Amino acid sequence: MIEQPWASYSGQDHAVWAQLFERQQQVLVGRASDEFLTAQRAMHMSPQQIPKFEDLNRVLRAHTGWELIGVEGLLPELTFFDHLANRRFPVTWWIRKPEQIDYLAEPDLFHDLFGHVPLLMNPVFADYMEAYGRGGVKAHGINPEALVHLTRLYWYTVEFGLIKQADGLRIYGSGIVSSKSESIHCLESAAPNRIGFDLERIMRTRYRIDTYQKTYFVIDSFEQLMRATEPDFTPIYDRLATQDSIPAGDVLATDTVFHRGSGEGWLTDGDV
Repeated sequence: MIEQPWASYSGQDHAVWAQLFERQQQVLVGRASDEFLTAQRAMHMSPQQIPKFEDLNRVLRAHTGWELIGVEGLLPELTFFDHLANRRFPVTWWIRKPEQIDYLAEPDLFHDLFGHVPLLMNPVFADYMEAYGRGGVKAHGINPEALVHLTRLYWYTVEFGLIKQADGLRIYGSGIVSSKSESIHCLESAAPNRIGFDLERIMRTRYRIDTYQKTYFVIDSFEQLMRATEPDFTPIYDRLATQDSIPAGDVLATDTVFHRGSGEGWLTDGDV
């Protein structure tokens, strides 16, 4: 955990933030969920400069009791879970370079601040994140397979989740809202599947880390997400241990299918 070195950000760093912020603000019109847009407005972020964690923390603490902590990058699993369980969200302090505007292999400050932080203002989603952290601490003490299953849940909800609204499917996952191309792809491309949320089905489903997702899962509401993850996961892990994982692009007969993907451009291997 480190202090945000705000004074050390260069003019280029602030310009990258501004470019990414303004671009995503435009892309997300009609694509991001109402909950995300409402929460983002309440955060009072702007393209003028990289936000200061201390300013955002004053807003977050007052609304949901969360706070941001600066980190160098990805954390060990148990450390990450412990932070979430205690309503601390780790944010990478550094921002990508201009030549990395369109793609970065690891999370940076823009992904974390723009993508993750706004929904911590939503009380239900904030509770879900804390519950996920507590579940992660518990899963860490069970076995590696439990962690694999729990990680898939995070991937398909927090990072790449869609939500159903009266006017259609919308984005809430941080990995999507912080990406111009995936914001368009996940809703408008014929290639990916869009399937209704099913907890155990998600926890069995492999995913992609190197390209667009083959499948996106759709929740009805954050309340649905919270309710589904309230029970003890121990018996779920026991059931999943006896079942095979599901390839990222598969559609099952039991799925609620919003759209069956064409599979165009899919790689035949590489699911994790």
